[in-house]
Amino acid sequence: MDKYSVFLKVAEAGSFTKAAQDLGYTQSAVSQIVLSLEKELFSSLLLRDRKGVTLTSEGKDLLPYIRNISNSHRQLAEKANDLHGLKDGTVRIGTYSSMSCHVLPPLMKNFGSKYPEIKFELLQGDYDATENWIKTGRVDFGLLPPKAFPDLEITVLKKDRMMAVLPPGHHLSKRKTIPLSELAKESYIHLEEGSFSEPFQAFDELGVFPHIRFRVHDDYTIMSMVESGLGVSVLSELVLNRTSYNIEIRETDPPVIRTIGIACKSRRALSAANNEFINYLMKEIK
Repeated sequence: MDKYSVFLKVAEAGSFTKAAQDLGYTQSAVSQIVLSLEKELFSSLLLRDRKGVTLTSEGKDLLPYIRNISNSHRQLAEKANDLHGLKDGTVRIGTYSSMSCHVLPPLMKNFGSKYPEIKFELLQGDYDATENWIKTGRVDFGLLPPKAFPDLEITVLKKDRMMAVLPPGHHLSKRKTIPLSELAKESYIHLEEGSFSEPFQAFDELGVFPHIRFRVHDDYTIMSMVESGLGVSVLSELVLNRTSYNIEIRETDPPVIRTIGIACKSRRALSAANNEFINYLMKEIK
């Protein structure tokens, strides 16, 4: 592992001891690696005390650049492996909860049976976070709606229907299909996904704006809030298919469709391991 990655692990862990354990190094070796980096950069990067380590002001300023170098070093090593036909390395994916909870795990397991030397790292966040991770090299690719991020290379993976979610016994639950115009009048719980939202796009196309009472970052928290009668929402069918919450689920009128795309800076620049897994996803996900 390069010295930049070692430094990032220490900064993330807030401890030389914890970082050494995670990396399988001795604490002394980790300390010496970080010290050599500080000497190379003529900067004090970490404040050390009994409680652990924190970034100095110089460390905070240099952190994004060190992270970029570490990402580039990793990509270089993976590309070098590709030249020798190796299928190892790490596949780093930026994703959101419905995919990371219900779609990716069995696929990673099956893919890992064929390529046990390939490791996975999932970063879960909203659309904007995933876009940033892709552009900075923190992840190799992410799952994003193609319409919202035209400056990335995006291949459509699947369509995901989104459904109206209502408390048990809600007056709208008598309908088989819920008009979005009616849903907008209710106390609405909005799933924060960044600067783009498929439900909001659908509301906007109808010329209505939902009465937002709550803004929440987690699907499961929203389902619990709906179950408690705090409001209504629109959530992914992928999440709703595997829930035990006492809630009413209905189709919307017009339908709200989430398009899931595989986004990256360039497929050609990805490692063989990443391209192999992306091809596997495209084959297995319908």
